[in-house]
Parts: sequence; C-alpha cells; structure tokens
Amino acid sequence: MSKLPKFVNNTPLDSSFDADVRDVHLVYDYPAKAADGTPEKWRYEMWFFSDTRIVYAIHGGPMAGRINYQQASYQCVRPGELWQINWLEETGTVCSMVYDITKQTVTTLICFSQGHWDKAEDAHGDKRNQEDFERWRGLAALGKQTDRLMLSEQADILKAFRGSGDLVPIKEEDPVF
Repeated sequence: MSKLPKFVNNTPLDSSFDADVRDVHLVYDYPAKAADGTPEKWRYEMWFFSDTRIVYAIHGGPMAGRINYQQASYQCVRPGELWQINWLEETGTVCSMVYDITKQTVTTLICFSQGHWDKAEDAHGDKRNQEDFERWRGLAALGKQTDRLMLSEQADILKAFRGSGDLVPIKEEDPVF
C-alpha cells in the first residue's frame, strides 16, 4: 500500500505555467453571507509559489486568521486563460480552484471536513506554529469522509501581481502533512 496523501497527475504541466501561474499572487473577495444572513466579503489571498506548492492567507469569513501552505497540483485548461489548482488540507478539507486569467475570477469547490467547518476557530492560526499544525490535523479525525460542507463559490480578483506580497515564503521541502 502506498503512503497517502499522494498527488497523481498524468497530464504533463503545460509549458505556459511560468508565464500564466508561477509566482502569481491573487487577492480576491467572495460575496458571501454572515451567519445571520447579512452580506459580507470573505477575503482570500493566494500565492502560486511553485509548480508543487501554494501559500495562502484568509482575511474574511469564518476561516479568517488561517495562514497556510500546501502541496498542490496544477492543470492547464486553456493556456493564457484557465488553470485548475487542487490541494488537500491537513484538516481533511479538499479544495479545487479554477483561476480564470482573462475574466479575473476564481471559482472554487471547497469540501470542508466536518471538523474544519464545525470548529472553524480551531482551524485558525499559522501552519508554521506546531501547536496550530497539530490541532488542524486533529480536525480531520472528526466525522467521516461523507460528513462535508460542500461550498461552491466564485470570487472577483481585486489584485493580481507577482511575488510574495505579505505572505511568508516557504521551502519546497517544508512539511505539508
């Protein structure tokens, strides 16, 4: 039996990756609603650090205060236009994002594990803090695989630039699980 999680992608990385995605940093807002139904913005910040890693921070919504990096897989849908980025959180949450370069939007499906969604406050922190990292891992043990909140959203990109911005760079070998 192989060690999991494991990322498998049989499609070679498109040669447009460097021009389209590598080192791109996005700041985007999801139009959402607070628990009481009033409109609010969920601000996210994503840095496509390398062809195997992402770095992000969440500034609005129930996950605000989360700073993380993950192993990711990238797939080009249409060079210069659309890319899909997929990753798995140590909380058990599965994420898939489509970056639309031409329309300056991101479209996501986030499959929150029960622990990650029900204990959102416990999912806050910074992965570089060992206490936060261990707590996040524990969230994956709550519920079963089908106990998920499936959140489909689309956000408008407010800023797109190259480089880390205020996010802290990582090393390719930094632990993800």
